[in-house]
Amino acid sequence: MVLPIYAYGQNILKQKASVISSDYKNLKKLIDDMYETMYAAKGVGLAAPQIGKSIRLFVIDTSPFDNAEFEKETGFEVGSLKKTFINPTISNESGENKTLEEGCLSIPNIREKIVRKSKIKITYHDENFNIIREEYSGIIARVIQHEYDHIEGILFTDKISPFKKKIIKNKLQNIMVGKVDVDYFMKYVK
Repeated sequence: MVLPIYAYGQNILKQKASVISSDYKNLKKLIDDMYETMYAAKGVGLAAPQIGKSIRLFVIDTSPFDNAEFEKETGFEVGSLKKTFINPTISNESGENKTLEEGCLSIPNIREKIVRKSKIKITYHDENFNIIREEYSGIIARVIQHEYDHIEGILFTDKISPFKKKIIKNKLQNIMVGKVDVDYFMKYVK
């Protein structure tokens, strides 16, 4: 089922999400719904707070970035990864600082250059609650970091300069109240 994506300004997007247990009610259905919602909105990642659940869960699918043209244009190592992350912890961010324009399903039609480290180490539970420890780099690491920020209550707009924030202030206010053109279902601040 496609769920509404919470728009910029919803309080839940600024809260640190809670750890869940393996008996979280309807977890498999929630994960399936998150993938369906992400694909319907043409996203590459979706965190539970973006659908109104303050829990430490996100899904990604970086396959749209897995092409030589993207790698050539951006200089980013590409790769395709479809994965669910439950209760993740990033233990290390390393490598060089890399800048890339980012966007967000909760903040449609706004893109800004964000600096992130090029490599990460992450520990998480998979859908069967097995503990996994992995390292990622390139575009996969970036997508994971963006979604991880969501479960920490951080938006990509929190990482831009005060000057840039001032420039997009009216656009952000319009998103909050639904004055934005998107082709997916959103829940706005009333």
